[in-house]
Amino acid sequence: MRIQHSGAALLATLLFSGAALAQSNVEADTQRNINQQERIEQGLKSGQLSTREAGQLERQEQHIDKMEARDLRNGSISPAEQQRLNAAQNRASRDIAADKHNAVVGNPDSASSQRLQADVQRNVNQQQRIENGERSGALTARETGRLEAGQAHVERREAHAAADGHVSAREQARIQRSENRQSRRIGHKKHNARGHG
Repeated sequence: MRIQHSGAALLATLLFSGAALAQSNVEADTQRNINQQERIEQGLKSGQLSTREAGQLERQEQHIDKMEARDLRNGSISPAEQQRLNAAQNRASRDIAADKHNAVVGNPDSASSQRLQADVQRNVNQQQRIENGERSGALTARETGRLEAGQAHVERREAHAAADGHVSAREQARIQRSENRQSRRIGHKKHNARGHG
């Protein structure tokens, strides 16, 4: 009887440890999203990134968020999925560094750059809200995945708008509508009583 109890306790410990590890990987991935977005914003503000370059980087960020959303459909990220995600994040990190240190410069004071700076800052804020929800237990891994899909949608709009090197006021208005919808989704999912904590 004692052996069965010990076995059950060990199994429960392993399951809890696995779930905690999976959750910490999800939080680490979200923190990395925040870091990448902050680096893009800083590059725009300093003029190290042009609007077009930042748009191309946002396309990569969209790809990463779509990967996370797909991987989290079942509520966790497998080791193989984590490895692919890390590889994509590493490529994006190298591309951010390369673009910030090439001969192309941007004008941080242009209206287009200012618009994209504001949009990328909002990405940072949204990702931080998602991370806070993960950390507090207000968001499940599946909910995080759905929210990452929403982030991918916003970043696709940003990438599309900046593809020609100019973000118009009309394009920014469309991006902001997407950001507002995403903000409402984050608030709803953080307060829907489905969290794991």
